[in-house]
Parts: sequence; C-alpha cells; structure tokens
Amino acid sequence: MNDKLTSRIITIISIVVLIVVVVLQSKILNVFPDKGSIPSWVFSLPKLNAILNGTCSVLLLLSLYFIKKKNIQAHKKVNILTFILSSLFLVSYIIFHATGIKTTYGGEGSIRIVYYFILITHIILAAIVLPLVLFSFQKGIQMQVESHKKLVRWTYPIWLYVTITGVIVYVMISPYYSF
Repeated sequence: MNDKLTSRIITIISIVVLIVVVVLQSKILNVFPDKGSIPSWVFSLPKLNAILNGTCSVLLLLSLYFIKKKNIQAHKKVNILTFILSSLFLVSYIIFHATGIKTTYGGEGSIRIVYYFILITHIILAAIVLPLVLFSFQKGIQMQVESHKKLVRWTYPIWLYVTITGVIVYVMISPYYSF
C-alpha cells in the first residue's frame, strides 16, 4: 500500500472515530434507550478502560526503555501490544458510551477545577493523538525510522499523557457513578 493511500485511510479512520465519539458524548444516539436493557457487563467497562489505559501507560514507558537500549524487536513488540490494547480500549469506550449512561463528576471546590482541567485536556489530546499514533505506527512498521522519530517526538508524550489521565479521570469520577 502506498503512503498516499495509507494517509487517506488513516485520515478517514481518525475522522470517523472522532465523529462517533462526539455523537456518543453528546448523547444524540442511544443504542440502549432503556437502562434496564443494557447488558450488565457494560457497567464494568469504565474499570476495564482504566486498566487498559494504565497498562498502556506502563507499556509506553517500556517501549521508551527498549528503544533507548536499542532493542528494536522488543520496542516493536511492546508497541504492537500497546496498539492492540489501545484499540480494545477504543472499542470498549464506544460500547460504553453507546448506552447513553451519564456520568457526572460530584466533587466540589478546587478539586472540581482540577478534574475538569484534566478531563478537558485528556479529551482534546485524545482526539489529536489517534492520527498521530496511526501515522507513527505505520512509519515504525515500515521501518521509515527518520519519519517515525519525527512523529514520535509529538505522539509519545501526548499518548502517554492521554493514557495516564484516562486512569486519573476514572479514579476521580468512579465514586460518583450511579449505576
């Protein structure tokens, strides 16, 4: 597959995922209009998402360790695993938000400001990081090392921030879940 076609596919995937997430967050579409019709396993997805994000954070740190040690094979394997787990996270996230379950943060005072700052930066950077991850992954798999390095300078810290703040958001909001 040539780079132009790959770029188009990555762009389309990124736009479609962004649209789906925005639609689900805005509660325009409810796959399960009645809370009683939501399968019980769906209520455990936020915890699963936090576990996936936390695992990806650790794997991203391992990836950095391996590349600093010039262990390209281990670096590649860890990144493939991180990519798979992040993809599972995205599917799980979409399933959960397709239910229309509302989650409201109940903290008060300055912690509320901290929570919303973390949440807003997490959401914005999560939208930005998807195409960066896809392009970085593509360049890495194709062993286009210089292009990969240039992209990863931006992708890595954003992806790591998103995975870490995903866990923080879960820890902060989970006491206020009403399901």
